Amino acid sequence: MKIRNRAGRAMSVLVLALILQINISPARAADEVQSVGASDFLNSLGMCTHVGQGADDPQQSAKGLAFAGIRNIRDDASARHVPDWIAMHRQAGIKVVLTMSGPNDSTIPRLIDMPKQLAAADALLALEGPNEPNNWGVTYEGKKSGGSSTFLPVAKWQAAYYAAAKSDEVLKNYPVFASSEAGGSEPDNVGLQYLTIPQGASTLMPDGTRYADFANVHNYICRKPAIIDNMAWENADSVFHGWTDGIYVEYGKTWRKGFAGYSNADLEKLPRVTTETGWVTGGKNGLTEEQQGRLYLNLYLAQFKRGFKYTFIYMLRDGGGSDAGYGIEHSDYQPKKSAIYLHNLTTILADRGTIAHPASLAYTIPTAPATVHDLFLQKSDGAFELVVWNEKASGSDHVNVEFSQAYPSAKLYDPTVGTDPAHVLKDVRTVALELSDHPVVIEIPAMK
Repeated sequence: MKIRNRAGRAMSVLVLALILQINISPARAADEVQSVGASDFLNSLGMCTHVGQGADDPQQSAKGLAFAGIRNIRDDASARHVPDWIAMHRQAGIKVVLTMSGPNDSTIPRLIDMPKQLAAADALLALEGPNEPNNWGVTYEGKKSGGSSTFLPVAKWQAAYYAAAKSDEVLKNYPVFASSEAGGSEPDNVGLQYLTIPQGASTLMPDGTRYADFANVHNYICRKPAIIDNMAWENADSVFHGWTDGIYVEYGKTWRKGFAGYSNADLEKLPRVTTETGWVTGGKNGLTEEQQGRLYLNLYLAQFKRGFKYTFIYMLRDGGGSDAGYGIEHSDYQPKKSAIYLHNLTTILADRGTIAHPASLAYTIPTAPATVHDLFLQKSDGAFELVVWNEKASGSDHVNVEFSQAYPSAKLYDPTVGTDPAHVLKDVRTVALELSDHPVVIEIPAMK
């Protein structure tokens, strides 16, 4: 899973300060906000691993994934490593999606059989099309796609794979992710910018051809030479921001040839996943570990808030060559700040249960600038978890979180500090925060 050049430059890191205000009233009129299950967010967290390449040790990888609270992995399909992924599932509870670079039509039966084995062990998350066919050509019926040649082999392969999965009694219940980078990079209009080619699209493949259930992007966050305001938020947007490589340039207007795809309104509703994103640490263009750790907290939150069902960061463990520095762990499986901060956040939000009818809560953040965002979660025990984060490249912002009523108690957490409450509050109506570049969590216990 090689990727294009990603550049970055280190910048200073700000320390978060917390200011608490209690019993401030009356608060401004607050809007009812519908919560989302905490498990839904936690289930969105994914990581790219290289067990299938023989580079990552399965047991050590599972240990690292469990520590960071990562629930899904994406790996290179290899039949001999299926038992390893099943063992990792049993050890860490992870689900698996497999992909392959440069497949041909003879590999389709194997790419159906491997997921079926994973499904039998309750270890399958989804199926995925070819990895970056713009970099690795796909062969179908003896014809191979190339960088400037037709993508018809890619389109026919993906359509055949989707049909094979949906005709299988087991796999028909699992989603199929589109081929990454295929839509944006197609040199001829084969319709890979659609999940299903609509009527009248005038593509080289027939109207009604079905490719996937989810759009799939590799929206690497390191498209700027330094961290900028709202970097994770804009990177997850369905609107093109001039530097992002996301949904719009893959499924709205393709980045290579400008073929038309979905309208802006349809892009907002398009089921979506990210199967690679990230930013390297160290070296000339890398971030510090501290910067990467804070940025990755924002990244997962922004992606989920903006509609991504799953987000896979590239990658779990530092590799060599072009993969040096991309891990949330060092090459010896020791955690970087990214793994530690993710461990803290997923421990604070920890929940394996489901909640049938998530409740709503009336609150507002009236002083929030454009870089401040919030995600309102509820655990299966009824506790509310309000995550508030800032994506400010430098400096900080003072914001007030105002509730419509006073609550007897609340806890305030900072995942860059640890898993214990930074403050325990009483009679909480307004909480004032000085936010810089990462999230905090306000927890309101379930009402008895």
